[in-house]
Amino acid sequence: MTAVAGIVLLATVLWDAFETVVLPRRVNRRLRLTRLFYGATWAPFARSAALLKKVNRREAYLSLYGPLSLVLLLALWACGLIAAFALLHYSAGSAVAMSGERSGLLLDLYMSGSTFFTLGLGDVAPVAWPSRALTILEAGMGFGFLALVIGYFPVTYQAFSARERSISLLDARAGSPPSAGELLRRHRGEDGLRALEGVLHEWEHWAAELLETHLSYSMLAYFRSQHSNQSWIAALTTILDACALLIAGTEGAIARQARLTFAIARHAMVDLAQVFSTPPQAPPDRLPAPVLARLLAELEGAGLALAQGPEMEGRLADLRRLYEPFAVALSRHLLQPLPQWHYETRRRDNWQTSAWDKTSAAWMDEHF
Repeated sequence: MTAVAGIVLLATVLWDAFETVVLPRRVNRRLRLTRLFYGATWAPFARSAALLKKVNRREAYLSLYGPLSLVLLLALWACGLIAAFALLHYSAGSAVAMSGERSGLLLDLYMSGSTFFTLGLGDVAPVAWPSRALTILEAGMGFGFLALVIGYFPVTYQAFSARERSISLLDARAGSPPSAGELLRRHRGEDGLRALEGVLHEWEHWAAELLETHLSYSMLAYFRSQHSNQSWIAALTTILDACALLIAGTEGAIARQARLTFAIARHAMVDLAQVFSTPPQAPPDRLPAPVLARLLAELEGAGLALAQGPEMEGRLADLRRLYEPFAVALSRHLLQPLPQWHYETRRRDNWQTSAWDKTSAAWMDEHF
């Protein structure tokens, strides 16, 4: 029975690590060690964050979870492998010897840990061939685990850096926090629409990369952006909002690109909601009729006239229903607020703020 438990634990940890690190696809199986780990740790961590009333402190606290959970997950795998080999040693008769110590499960755990981390202290040694074979196998697995850690961290942080690079670039294009209204306003005019078409093309690729990396390494979703008013959910929702407006209210090349970007961005939103088992939720009305009217009037005054009327509003409502319920579910699960469609008062972008320089604020407000 002990041998069976050890083999099952060993297989469970190895297969979970393979699915999480090596297998480049979404895993639909619900009973997974990694899924159980994140389900058991994120909920209490998120509840404890509610005790912090200041937004900046709460965001700083929540930003610890992503990197910390990654380290703890690796530690969980290591402990699982050590325990599995200890059970196998125990089932083989605890054939290990140490001066002044009686053989047993505790000594087997010490032997397993010393072997896994390749300490080579020499104070404990296997005295039978089954234990010697297990020792060699575990030592090789310890080296493999070290290589896994060395290779896993750079890949994870490279994907995180690529994601955040585009979010930072969105700062000057759509404001801080971003909004679809501000993105369109800053790309008004004929030249602006051509530039906006290029921006949407870039975000089509960004959404595809987000889909690929966050399905393969779903813990990246818990990594938060540098600023409290930015997040990958807010950026993705902003792009979907802007595409929905352009699809419903324009024609031509910009509408075609908006449809392409909307398709992959919506795909990413829906699939990530499925990964975190967050079913779509009824969204609040993020765009009431008066806000939509003010937004369209402001865009028209800035030189970007969109179609208006019941037909346009109906198309826009249909498009919003395709992604907003999933965006709300992810937002509530990850505690990352969704952006507004239109902010009534002008806000400074992150690049315009500084703790020291106050003299250029008026000039930036006038020119940007």
